[in-house]
Amino acid sequence: MIISAPTDYREAARRRLPRFLFDYIDGGAVTESTMNANVTALREVALRQRVLGGVGEPSLGAEILGERWTLPIAFGPVGATGMYARRGETQVARAAAIRGVPYVLSTVSVCSIEEVARAGGDQLWFQLYVLKDRGFMTNALERAWAAGMKTLVFTVDMPAPGSRYRDRRSGMAGPAATLRQYLQAFTHPEWAVDVGLLGRPLSFGNIEAYVGRRMGMKDYTGFLARNFDPSITWADLEWIRDSWKGKLILKGILDPEDARDAVRMGADGIVVSNHGGRQLDGAIPTARALPRVADAVGGDLTILADSGVRSGLDVARMLALGAQGVLLGRAYAYALAADGQRGVEHLLDLLAADLRVTMILTGARTVADISRESLVAAEKEMAAR
Repeated sequence: MIISAPTDYREAARRRLPRFLFDYIDGGAVTESTMNANVTALREVALRQRVLGGVGEPSLGAEILGERWTLPIAFGPVGATGMYARRGETQVARAAAIRGVPYVLSTVSVCSIEEVARAGGDQLWFQLYVLKDRGFMTNALERAWAAGMKTLVFTVDMPAPGSRYRDRRSGMAGPAATLRQYLQAFTHPEWAVDVGLLGRPLSFGNIEAYVGRRMGMKDYTGFLARNFDPSITWADLEWIRDSWKGKLILKGILDPEDARDAVRMGADGIVVSNHGGRQLDGAIPTARALPRVADAVGGDLTILADSGVRSGLDVARMLALGAQGVLLGRAYAYALAADGQRGVEHLLDLLAADLRVTMILTGARTVADISRESLVAAEKEMAAR
């Protein structure tokens, strides 16, 4: 199919992937109300159209956390990315390196830290969950640092996995999951050959390197189920701050008080996020939470945001609401599934084109010019509440 807009990649991915994989990335928690509200709330943000401002050719680059990004966009952590395209994490890493944006490697990647580091550039970050097995966490941190990943994204909104009904229905989890996955793969021969056969091993490299044995899908879900830690507190994070020598970003902040706690513990940045609606169904949409968080701590650390971003226009909206940069999730996973590295790079081209036009029409010469002043009056008042 012809890809004319970033959102076209979703349908292309749906056609190519076995159902259990498409539903895993496409779905959210319970009724998926927060997942859908993320998109709706962002689309309802109205920007001020300005004319005759002599903007010229806007500059799309940004200086974030001491790094130069060619766009105010990074590829966020997405688990099992290597299931969507052959050695998928390495393809995303190469796309990020070529296009000059960061890539945050997930703890639960198919490709190991070391394999991705060999493929990527100098803006590779690492994401880590709060897990009971502190030995695994220490091992992962040491390996990430040795591989040149100097920014850690610590996900704090997953003390337990969300209730994702779609995964139970599709065969990603639940009774006879393995058999259902094989049957679905059989009906998608292009994926089965390119990823299922040529993309092997389809194990979870970072966990496998620690436990010393193959980690298939069933093993992976069991490991996580045993190791998520609902008893974690802010005090338990002190050892991370004390032991990690690089930049520390906390991902999954929605409440201003939690953002203030992140400042108090010495975080360099936060990601305002509800995990794409995959955790607490009924949580506030990111676009509505972001202004309050930005007002509370905007001058104290770097604010990034995710959840619901589907276009370059959405990127501009997030910046206007208080973020300095945006993490993509589903948007690039769809592109990767549809067309590999080439699809991921093309997605960035589409987002950049959208952002450029948005900046010209709102009178923004640089990304830093996109601010609360870019919102219409009613939106500014709402954001301030």
